[in-house]
Amino acid sequence: MRLSDRIGRRMKLQDLHVLMTVVQSGSMGKAAQRLNTSQPNISRSIADLEQALGVRLLDRHRQGIAPTDYGRALLEGGMAVFDELRQTVKNIEFLADPTTGQVRIGTIPPLATSVVSAAVEEMSRRHPRITFDLLTAQTEVLHRELHDRNIDLVIARRFGALADERLEFEPLFDDTYAVVTGTHNPWARRRKVDLRDLMGEPWVLPRRESVPGLILANATRAAGLGYPRAAIVTDSAEMRINLLATGRFFTIFSTSTLRLSARRDEFRALPTRLPMSRAPVGVVTLKARTLGPAVQLFIDQARQIARPLARERR
Repeated sequence: MRLSDRIGRRMKLQDLHVLMTVVQSGSMGKAAQRLNTSQPNISRSIADLEQALGVRLLDRHRQGIAPTDYGRALLEGGMAVFDELRQTVKNIEFLADPTTGQVRIGTIPPLATSVVSAAVEEMSRRHPRITFDLLTAQTEVLHRELHDRNIDLVIARRFGALADERLEFEPLFDDTYAVVTGTHNPWARRRKVDLRDLMGEPWVLPRRESVPGLILANATRAAGLGYPRAAIVTDSAEMRINLLATGRFFTIFSTSTLRLSARRDEFRALPTRLPMSRAPVGVVTLKARTLGPAVQLFIDQARQIARPLARERR
């Protein structure tokens, strides 16, 4: 009997789900508890899979259970199978009611308060029954979650070519940066501001190794200056915005934040020249992965939000 025939007749989705749970749990006993079944049933499912494929899927050792190379290959395909089924169910639900669905988005903190928030707000207003699940993290974490199919897409910056050939990047616009202060700060009313004049002022900055921190470091270095002394260091864009609103502090923000933040009236970009450091912002998706209708709607909405920003950079 050919392998394809054996798979069609003997390989069950339930057994594949059992295998994934065993590997996630680290033991058959824990998997049995999670699946509310007995350990013999778990062992039988694994044995049926191994017999259908003719290879060993799990190795047992003192620390528990680990997949063999064959097991890892099956698990990777299994995640794709269940993801495709989940997307198919979403498509059916959407056909039955095009106003429902879920979009799972991954993004970095600065874009969460600008592009992503603007797109979510507009789409939720048009389609109030579509739900959104937002994960905010660093790019490496987001790519891993995308590979594991825990999120549908990523909105992020790209520096250079994508190292992972399994990912696809659709550019939306090029982001730039500016020195920013609160609208109540006296410096906000000046028509010309030299970066040198701000070195003694209180700054609230992201970490120096972050993208905005590196851009500011390059700008001050090019001007023959040292890095500004940060009164407060935080990766929280929301906290930086709150502190700007007091009218005391300075920071660096992307122009997308200046344009799209819900609190953009509380801060102002200063006429201070920074080196042109463009960072493409776009949508990252997994190649050859089916995206549900609600996800496609969100991507279309992100394109509309980004269109004015793209025109500004020309």
